[in-house]
Amino acid sequence: MRDWATLSSVATALATLVLAVATFASVRSANRTARAAEGALLEGLRPVLVASRLQDPPEKVRFVDGRWIRIPGGCGVVERADGTIYLGMALRNVGRGLAVLHGWDLTPELVRGDHGYRSPEQFHRLVRDLYVPPGDTGFWQGALRDPTDSLNRSLAATVDRGEGFTVDLLYGDVEGGQRMISRFGLTPQEQEDGSVSWLISVSRHWNLDRSDPR
Repeated sequence: MRDWATLSSVATALATLVLAVATFASVRSANRTARAAEGALLEGLRPVLVASRLQDPPEKVRFVDGRWIRIPGGCGVVERADGTIYLGMALRNVGRGLAVLHGWDLTPELVRGDHGYRSPEQFHRLVRDLYVPPGDTGFWQGALRDPTDSLNRSLAATVDRGEGFTVDLLYGDVEGGQRMISRFGLTPQEQEDGSVSWLISVSRHWNLDRSDPR
């Protein structure tokens, strides 16, 4: 009788262990499936901004003071009037999600991609929401309106010297997450007619709300 009782207890313990292992494996598999589904959902919402192509149509942009600028594809614009510096860039969203622009930061020189970025709290906030659809083009615009401001004076001196500068854009997806900072360099190129085109290049993208792959 004691042998049968012992065997019964062992069998029950083994059955419990097998059930626990099966439950653990099932939970792990469900977690992996959930993480994969979440990753696919986020990928479908994730925007990535780069310079638009040179053959893309120009963007016509209006500022709050009524001034208009025309931004050619793949280029930026720098215009000055009455102490204000008007800025713009033509963009393309190569990600799968709608890009919502939040703010921008400017450095009056070309900065390499391995140099860090400022805190997002220090970025200039946009006066209005700007959107760039997935697989399509859009624009960024900004203005430095105080001629006595040090950044305004520094950028004006950079432009007068015929040198380039850097713009960091802060943006995210339509849900307000997956924030990124993309660094754009604007380099002046003199044209045959004497005008200046500002060509755009992208040097780095940083993820703010998830682990950076680099």
